[in-house]
Amino acid sequence: MMNLRILRALLVKEVTLMRRNPLIPKIILVMPLMVMLIIPLVANLDVSRVEVCVTDNDRSQDSRRIIADISASETLAVSAICGTRVEAMQKIERGEADVLLTIPAGFSKDMVTGEARADIEANGVNATKGMLGARYLSEAVTDAIARLRASEGTETTMPKVSVVNRYNPTLDFRNYMIPALMVVLLIIICGFLPALNLVSEKEEGTIEAINVTPVGRLTFVLSKLIPFWAAGLLVVTVGMLVGWLVYGLVPAGSIAAIYLAAILFSLVMSGLGVAIANSSSTMLQSIFVMFAIIMVFQLMSGLFTPIRSMPAWAQAATYAIPPRSFIEIMRSVYLKATPVSELWMQYTHLLFFAATLSAIAALTYRKQS
Repeated sequence: MMNLRILRALLVKEVTLMRRNPLIPKIILVMPLMVMLIIPLVANLDVSRVEVCVTDNDRSQDSRRIIADISASETLAVSAICGTRVEAMQKIERGEADVLLTIPAGFSKDMVTGEARADIEANGVNATKGMLGARYLSEAVTDAIARLRASEGTETTMPKVSVVNRYNPTLDFRNYMIPALMVVLLIIICGFLPALNLVSEKEEGTIEAINVTPVGRLTFVLSKLIPFWAAGLLVVTVGMLVGWLVYGLVPAGSIAAIYLAAILFSLVMSGLGVAIANSSSTMLQSIFVMFAIIMVFQLMSGLFTPIRSMPAWAQAATYAIPPRSFIEIMRSVYLKATPVSELWMQYTHLLFFAATLSAIAALTYRKQS
């Protein structure tokens, strides 16, 4: 049976060692601030300025007005007006323009008959910016033609479309990114640090002093993990505060649902960290293994790349990635106020991984090698 008095003494020892460690307190306090302040600013997929290169073969007053209207757009900027398509493509190839607009000869005459057509080519190297830039430019050219025809007394019937952005009215990518960034914090605090802590004791030989005592495996492992579980909840709290104070983003749903998901994911990562530490004899081994796992978690969990954009086999493989469920819970609670009852599948998924990895960690830990 677990002796609570011994567990309390070991916890006091672990907290004291953590406070004396020159690195761990800084990671726990500084890393949440760095992640929540810097990554939402640099990891941003919003398209705010699209560079447009124009080839005007019509050289009419109407084509010049269209170019002026494009220049006045908030999201489009005419970076160059080229005489030939070859010259324009050179700018695309050098990365000086994102979209190429070609206005053909006789464009103003074709506007009278309603057969005017402009060609738009997007730079597909940056697929997101090219796709959105081409759409923005197409809408800008259509609006400019409609205004020209209206000024000439020609009625243009345009369909009326009402657009409402649900859950993220401003379409700010930070609102989509900030809730998911907490997965990075918990992976480091509750997975990476406990693994390094256990392996460092192996290298220093201090773990042998514990192994020859009557302290049980469960008591010893809990004394190692509980401080990091508390630190994980602390960094989640700091992350929510930074999201509120700096970006004005507050959870639309229950904060208790967020903490419940954080607790389950902390158990998942701590179980994984202990299992890796149990099979590692040096700190370098555990670092390499954890780094490889963290890379897979970040790339396949939907943190940066939408899961629906992945191939079918990769979408199926993401169900074996615990951060997927945590990220889905965080985004749903933050942006859509989804209750726990509707996220039971994701919570069950995390609970399954927590139980499985904790069992593996307990079975692979040996007091004697």
